[in-house]
Formats: sequence, structure tokens, C-alpha cells
Amino acid sequence: MAEAYIYDAVRTPRGKGKANGSLHEQTSLQLATQVLEALRDRNNLDTSKVDDVVMGVLSPIGEQGGNLPRIAVLNAGYAETVAGIQVERFCASGLEACNIAAAKVKSGEAELAIGGGCESMSRVPMGSTGGSWATDPSIAMKSYFTPQGVSADAIATKYGFSRTDLDTFAVQSQQRAARAWKEGRFKKSIVPVKDQLGLTLLDRDEFMRPETTLQSLGALEPSFKTQGEVMPGFNAVIQQRYPEIEKIDHVHHAGNSSGIVDGAAGVLIGSKEMGEQLGLKPRARILGGASIGSEPSIMLTGPEFVTQKLMKKLGLTKQDIDLWELNEAFAAVVLRWVQALDLDMEKVNVNGGAIAMGHPIGATGAMILGTMVDELERADKERALITLCIGAGMGTATVIERVN
Repeated sequence: MAEAYIYDAVRTPRGKGKANGSLHEQTSLQLATQVLEALRDRNNLDTSKVDDVVMGVLSPIGEQGGNLPRIAVLNAGYAETVAGIQVERFCASGLEACNIAAAKVKSGEAELAIGGGCESMSRVPMGSTGGSWATDPSIAMKSYFTPQGVSADAIATKYGFSRTDLDTFAVQSQQRAARAWKEGRFKKSIVPVKDQLGLTLLDRDEFMRPETTLQSLGALEPSFKTQGEVMPGFNAVIQQRYPEIEKIDHVHHAGNSSGIVDGAAGVLIGSKEMGEQLGLKPRARILGGASIGSEPSIMLTGPEFVTQKLMKKLGLTKQDIDLWELNEAFAAVVLRWVQALDLDMEKVNVNGGAIAMGHPIGATGAMILGTMVDELERADKERALITLCIGAGMGTATVIERVN
């Protein structure tokens, strides 16, 4: 089987996912287009050599539907021969898209592919596509459907994380993200988003709040207490699945949960032969990827199990991984992952995460994959593992290795 190499990775800044956010006036098509244009221009890319563009999109509906990647391929002026497909694996859609692109290269189906993702949460709100899990009693009842926020609170309660623990982690995320920006750790990958006149709309993650303190977070009210305690009372639902939880402590709020933002990302993945043909220098190789299902009611513990699955598959131990990256959907998700795998927090999310910078759901996995490529180079490290928790109880992970 062929090797799959990462030749480049780019992302837009994350814009606030509201009508007053800097990227709100840009459609999903424009965000995806500018990412594709950047990959082409940075690498002097003959786009006729690209076989496929795979993008994660959480809400493929309205202006974000209709096979957005293929339309972005045409809008970016790529060769008409380049195919496009959008995939949805909830929060891990962007990383799954990169894994699919890598699998195409490894199998020989493609010589060059782009994985990535796009999400304009200010224009296409989360939940726009609906779905049966939360609304059809035939599945909701037997799987103990519980909204993610209540599930996150249940994880914190079950595994012993206090509000102070979560807020301390949230402050750390803000501090690490601010340091990363100050030290220019993201500059290699950031593609400023421009308007139709070519004027820059945003060149820096907009959601960050570096002034955050434990005191300022302490003033925030729990976000999911009403969902849990008031009709329909999801605390009672998840306690049926986990009767050992006597009382759920609602400890998550806007400051220790991921932010709603807009953004897009792309990762250029190809074979060694195609890279040599195009004069591209490989930056990392994708050692492998995996996905797994996990218990759906508590929902967000999948990263623990997919990490174990992928590490076993690749024959790796903890000592073989230099950097660990888990999307910060909720603070308790990361703390449980660290607890379960006994990880060194100094090696986890070293440049902050979605609590500080936001979570453009379809794009996040590709964004943090690119962040790890940059960080392996900057810190002169060898391997990184990237993973995300996923709605309905799943996990997706990827391991990359720097190419010197």
C-alpha cells in the first residue's frame, strides 16, 4: 500500500458565528473557494493532477448543500476533471474527510487529493438538517438520547471534575491560544479571508478572549441546567443509563465549552510519486486513521476508545506520541481523555483549542490536523495524534509523522 503524505495545510481564521461576525457576509462557497485557491497558489499546483476534494460539512443544506466541494472546485478555477464530495461525521467531519483523502491515496485510487472542511455557522445554524435521533421516540427512547451539553455535565460528574477544574482548563486554553498567536505559531497556515474587492475581512481568530480569568468564568451561569432539570428533564434520561450518577452537577457554560464560529480548511495529500512529479516537499506522512462507535447517551467518550484502537493498529505506545490534540468540544471531554489515558497535559492541546478559538464543526478536524503539522515542525517533534469526540457516540483519530 502506498504512503500518503501531507504537502500543505491551510485554514481561514475563525470568525464569530453570529450576524455581527467578520465572516458572516462570506458564504460557505466563498470560504471553501479561498482555501482551495490558497492551496493552488501556494504550491503552484497543476490542478488537473488533483483527483478529488473531500470536505466535511456538518449542515449540508441550503447554500452549504448541493455538494459544496465540487462547486467550490469550479468556483476556484480548478480543472473540471477534479471531483468533489462532502461528508458528515458530525464534529469529526473535517478529520474524516482527510482520512478518506489519505485512504484514496494509500489505496491507489487517487494520486493527489484534498481533505478539509467548511462551516458557516452564522449563515447555516447547527441543527438545520434535522434528524431522527432527537425527535423519533423509536430510537430516542431505547438509546437514552441526551443533548450533548447534559452529556458533558454527566461526564464531569461521573469522572469527578469540578467547575473549578473545567474553568482552569478553559483559562489554560485561552492562554495557550494567545501565546500561539503572539509567537506566530499559526502564521504558516492562516489564509486571510477577503471580500469581493480583495480587502481583508479577517486575518486572525476572532472568538478569542485572552483576558479570561477564573473569576470572570465564575460569573457565568451553567448553560445546560434547564435542559437537564426542567421538562423534558434529560438528567433523568441519562441517569437511567448511568444509575450510579446520583445527581448531575451542571458545570459547563459558554466559557468552558467550544464557541460557535465560521471557517474552512484544506489539507493537500498525495503519493510520493506525485509529489516528486509536481516538485512538492512532503511535510508529514499520515500513518493511519480510525473511527469507532461508543455509548451514545454519554456520547463524548469516543476519543478514549478510538485512540486505543488506532494506537494498537499502528503498534504505537504513549511514548511514541509527542503531541496530543483533542478538539475542545467541552472541557470535561478533554479532562476525561487525559485521565483515561494518563496523558501529560504539557503535551495536550499545546496551542489552545476550540474553547478559545471556536469550533466550525465541519472544518475543525482538518484545522487541528494542520495545526499539528505546523507544531511538529516548529517544536522539532516526530509524531502527533489528533482526535475528536462526535455526536451520537463516536470517535475519529489520525496519527501523523513529520518528514524531515
